[in-house]
Amino acid sequence: MSPQTIYALASAGGRAGIAVIRVSGPEAAAALTALAGNGGAAAQDHPRRATRALLDDPGTSAPIDDGLVIWFPAPNSFTGEDVSEFHLHGGPAVITGVLEALAAMAGLRMATPGEFTRRAFENGKMDLTAAEGLADLIDAETVAQRRQALRQLEGELGRLYEDWRQRLLGALAHGEAGIDFSDEDLPAGIEAAARKDVAQLERAIADHLKDGRRGERLRDGYHIAIIGPPNAGKSSLLNQLARRDAAIVSSTAGTTRDVIEVHLDLGGYPVTVADTAGLRDVGEKGDTVQGSGNDEIEAEGIRRARAHAADADLRLAVFDGEAWPEADPATVGLVDDSTIVVINKCDLAPLAAPLAVNEQAALAISALTGDGIEGLLETITERVAALMNAAASPAPALTRTRHREALEECRAALGRFLALEAGAGTPELAAEDLRLAARALGRITGRVDVDDVLDVIFRDFCIGK
Repeated sequence: MSPQTIYALASAGGRAGIAVIRVSGPEAAAALTALAGNGGAAAQDHPRRATRALLDDPGTSAPIDDGLVIWFPAPNSFTGEDVSEFHLHGGPAVITGVLEALAAMAGLRMATPGEFTRRAFENGKMDLTAAEGLADLIDAETVAQRRQALRQLEGELGRLYEDWRQRLLGALAHGEAGIDFSDEDLPAGIEAAARKDVAQLERAIADHLKDGRRGERLRDGYHIAIIGPPNAGKSSLLNQLARRDAAIVSSTAGTTRDVIEVHLDLGGYPVTVADTAGLRDVGEKGDTVQGSGNDEIEAEGIRRARAHAADADLRLAVFDGEAWPEADPATVGLVDDSTIVVINKCDLAPLAAPLAVNEQAALAISALTGDGIEGLLETITERVAALMNAAASPAPALTRTRHREALEECRAALGRFLALEAGAGTPELAAEDLRLAARALGRITGRVDVDDVLDVIFRDFCIGK
């Protein structure tokens, strides 16, 4: 059964200078000819070349637009199928006219979300990691995100995992040959060579997993939590970093009850900064706040502040310069080497030395006047870049939790294989562990084929000689 022909607006919705509508499937040529007439026929005579065409509604012959059409014959198209594209003026009436004309044609239907990319995967135009890279490229908001997504779209991550999978299939094929053809004269030392290759591969995967989740952090964003006591100036600092009034600023303690987040681009890296509720002592049961009139809402805000502080990649601990060198104990307890210490309100009074908390040097700023903010931004950017520079590494970065889980499953299976003593009479168990490891890798790229093992056996051992 041949696939249905699908169509959809491939550019962003709304008013624009240009809009692109894509059609993919066996009726793509018919749709092109029906809408573009002679222009559509000319486009099919010159594939992958933009051709000017007058577009008419096939049902009413009413003109719709004067635009460009492009023909991509299978298999040399994005989806691997016949594809036609209509490049139109981006007015809503034009887009609606073409979409309604396509909807009226037999054998065509609107594409579901991601269906063009899914067909590209199913037709072997890309693996799953490249498809995910395409999605990340569309969503990329910073330079570093774009670079990482483009590397993945171009196949760097998929090629790495496929190379590992092929090495496993080779070892598995040798193991299967030893089981199924034990009476044949197989090459000497084949088991030792396979175990050596598997050990090297296990170390490579272990090194790949020990990346500090840099690729995932770059994709999802680096998270910073602003913590500190009430009225230390946390919300004012957030507004300075965001360069807008993102948070309400008030002298009333407990004004910030929930977590307020802003998204920044620092040095090309995506950063989410969260302003949290002021820390203060919580009652014994954790459901009231001392001196707050049993304010359960504020208690919940403090709980969320502590949760954000624990989960953040970096903390900005803000202390009140008017009270310095006295420091809030609740905030001091959260200062470690993943914290940048900030003393606010430096414009009000000189700050007594030393400017440090828990051996972490402090930066003096004024969230009111902006003094010290540029230096703080530079310090934050340096910390972010130091963690995120995996995007500039020669090796492709691990970008998704599903990749990590599959690799950990693969490594566990390889560990079981290596734990089995050579020649211990358990070749079936050893082969099963290699098979599970290869399948785990195959799930990442979407390439899982049991016939691959037989292909390697026939190539390496010439069975039937």
